[in-house]
Amino acid sequence: MKREEFQALLRERILIFDGGFGSELYRRNFFVNTSYDALSLTAPRTVEAIHQAYLDAGCDVLTTNTYNASAVKLSSFGLSDRMEAINAAAAALARKVASGGNGVLVAGSIGPFGKIPAASAEAALRDEVAVLLKGKVDFLIFESLETLSDLDVVVSGSDAYSAAWMPSFVFSADGTLGDGASLEDVLARLARAENPPAAFGFNCGGGPEATLDALTKLVKKIALPVVVQPGAGAPRRVDNRFMPMTTPEYFTTYAMRYATLGARALGGCCGIGPEHIADLARSLKPLLKTERAAVFDVEVRAAAPLDATPVARRSPFGEKLASGKWLKLVEMNPPRGFDLADTVAKAVKVREAGFDAVNLPDGPRASCRMSQIITGIEIQEKAGIETVVHCCSRDRNLISLQSMILGCMAKNLRNILFITGDPPKLGHYPFSSGVFDVDSIGMVKLQERLNRGIDIGGEALGDGVKTEIVIGVGADPNAIDPEREYRRLAEKIESGADFIVTQPVFDPETLKKFLKKIAHFGIPVIAGVWPFASYRNAVFMKNEVPGVVVPDWIMRAMEKCPDKESQRAEGIRIARFILDEIRADVRGVATSAPLGRVDTAIEVCRGY
Repeated sequence: MKREEFQALLRERILIFDGGFGSELYRRNFFVNTSYDALSLTAPRTVEAIHQAYLDAGCDVLTTNTYNASAVKLSSFGLSDRMEAINAAAAALARKVASGGNGVLVAGSIGPFGKIPAASAEAALRDEVAVLLKGKVDFLIFESLETLSDLDVVVSGSDAYSAAWMPSFVFSADGTLGDGASLEDVLARLARAENPPAAFGFNCGGGPEATLDALTKLVKKIALPVVVQPGAGAPRRVDNRFMPMTTPEYFTTYAMRYATLGARALGGCCGIGPEHIADLARSLKPLLKTERAAVFDVEVRAAAPLDATPVARRSPFGEKLASGKWLKLVEMNPPRGFDLADTVAKAVKVREAGFDAVNLPDGPRASCRMSQIITGIEIQEKAGIETVVHCCSRDRNLISLQSMILGCMAKNLRNILFITGDPPKLGHYPFSSGVFDVDSIGMVKLQERLNRGIDIGGEALGDGVKTEIVIGVGADPNAIDPEREYRRLAEKIESGADFIVTQPVFDPETLKKFLKKIAHFGIPVIAGVWPFASYRNAVFMKNEVPGVVVPDWIMRAMEKCPDKESQRAEGIRIARFILDEIRADVRGVATSAPLGRVDTAIEVCRGY
């Protein structure tokens, strides 16, 4: 595969690479006194089984078992004369398994040469590359480069690379290599290559979080497509226990953030296995459809579009938005079962406390709960408070989305917050299918059309018939790629959004910076301000929930509290402090009832 072909493929879709190979061999009881590369000859079924496990997990790229398969590296095992046979066998095994997939690529892996003299390293590299290319690998990947000396060997041999190639680096969290070299130093060395690379990789390192730190600092300076493959990292100390943090879901959470920053391929390194890659594939592949999903213009066949009803006349909530009233919303999850008595009773309490509406999530964290629509109807009819029902595209195709909206209109649920939704793997039903016909932008376009009396197929809803829905959208002031978040929010607003509810914000200055950037849109912003229920809750939000940034001062304040009740009180105090700081800058607050305790939400908003 030529450089241009590989880059075109990376532009077309995000590729999923496999995970670590050596760590998988170790798990199969091959200990470190063994040449793992030679196992392609001596234990081919094991090597093939690992490739197959990664293919079954859903990866698009298999990497050959040749990380230390150069003659100079094999010499420590007395196997330098077997270099050609080992590399040929490794390439053949990877190619054999890849042929069972749909367009799966094979990457020829070569690790760093370390302290081996440059001349010997370059000669060994050229010899190994020749064998891999003869074995018909699709491209070459030079992994775990930690110094400029490592890179110099790769660059010096680039005239021999007749297929696309990419270097992959071990950057520390501060964005430097092990020898202190900066990205600018790396790019200057790469510019000397006779044959330029096709992509730029990050691999191994201190784990997913450290890799995210490095990527955040460096990605905007890299013109090449970026491939990110973190290792599992070291265990972290939690409550005086050392715990391995990189579960499959944890890995996927960070991989999604890499994609948000612009990575065009994702995979893993040491300690990342097929279960991690399977989790990533199940979560990422359904969402990739939303990159191209849109509601396209179609011919209006039955009647001209109607004028949309002004926001102030669509619902009491819309009237409050239009009049400039400061609004208070509380988020309450629908019940897991089907008894709504407790939910209604809590809704009565928040109505009596002066809240304007109840926020009802749609299968939060891909969990199974009672329909937010039925819950909203019951709350509005029996508790006497308006609802803002969420609608995500995870579970519904375009036909079902339209049906849901028409049902909302029929039962007077006039306020809908449109979000793309969490992929199914984040919940308890990992093998459920994610639909994602459209993302939140497409759903806003769909709703705006229905508000003018025209369905997605161009048909009129009826003579003079139109929906009257107040259109809400989400926004993330903490986004790790602020420019992408701004572009997407601008599309939502241009498509017809009437108000914004932000992700939970724990740093007032971050929110104010975000508000300043979007002020020219003139759209009401309701800030998410959530109280922590406990210190453990704060740790979870900081480390596990995408799009949430918890400052260190909050963590220190929560950690000082000796018991859960004092931690709850401190969470309320912090939330009220944040509200005081942002009160004049937003049009309202959307708080939560942690663990279902609406009294906590009431205390947060008391007096506002």
